[in-house]
Amino acid sequence: MPTGTHATALDPRNAQVLIYIDGVLKPRAEAMVSVFDSGFILGDGVWEGLRVHRGKVAFLDAHLRRLEEGAKAIDLDIGLNREELTAALYKTLRANEMVDGVHVRLMVTRGLKVTPFQGTSANVGSATIVIAAEYKEPDPAVAERGLRLFTVHVRRGRPDVQDPMWNSHSKLNCVTACIQAEKAGADEGLMLDPHGFVATCNSTHFFVVRDGELWTSSGKYCLHGVTRRQVLRVAQAAGIPTHEKDFSLTQVYSADEAFCTGTFAGILPVKEVDGRQIGQGVPGPMTARLNQLYSELIDRECSP
Repeated sequence: MPTGTHATALDPRNAQVLIYIDGVLKPRAEAMVSVFDSGFILGDGVWEGLRVHRGKVAFLDAHLRRLEEGAKAIDLDIGLNREELTAALYKTLRANEMVDGVHVRLMVTRGLKVTPFQGTSANVGSATIVIAAEYKEPDPAVAERGLRLFTVHVRRGRPDVQDPMWNSHSKLNCVTACIQAEKAGADEGLMLDPHGFVATCNSTHFFVVRDGELWTSSGKYCLHGVTRRQVLRVAQAAGIPTHEKDFSLTQVYSADEAFCTGTFAGILPVKEVDGRQIGQGVPGPMTARLNQLYSELIDRECSP
């Protein structure tokens, strides 16, 4: 069962969902891709996690822009334009009669290879597109108790190694960060950039509150988070000073509040980092206010 920032109760309805694979909807038990698929062999692909609220995919344009940007960067032809991807997503939701409490994983790989080899000369055919929609809601107990983070030794890389802005299938750096955090008894790994400043978490973005101001990383060494951007947006609209900047663990430990953001769970308060209590060790007023503002934004975004 998933834990930490992605803690959820497993829903028995998911055993019967239909999965979209290259235009065909298949029962979950039959939804498979080839062992010669580029995603399986090399982690060669890009993906998006999407939230469905009131029958709509929240912030879909922003997610598809990020998907397209990543695909362009790795010279991957998705094969479908934005309108066609949107139609495929809603086709999958309609087929499963899904309206609310749903999380979707949209995955695109470079497709089949004639033999295991890194070069694209071994690829045949078009991209593989998979849409897996599940009934999945965050465990409310996590938001009530707050997250425990642990700073891991795994750093976010420079863009000349593997651009951290890609939401790629190659996630081993984040997986190893997650494993180290779990071994330390934490919910999520806090990752630093190559210069030792705070960058992001292994699967969420990280914010601190100091003296009424909202800080997050410079964004140079993390994924361009859709929820991260929306939280900054509502904070600025509410007159809260926001800063995307370099800051150190020293400034994290002495913060008034901290929280993580992500598509799945929205905003989750952080109560502890590396054994240091953050603020009062309970969700703070700024975190609660931003959570309310973000919830209202989701409602507006997904209004009928």
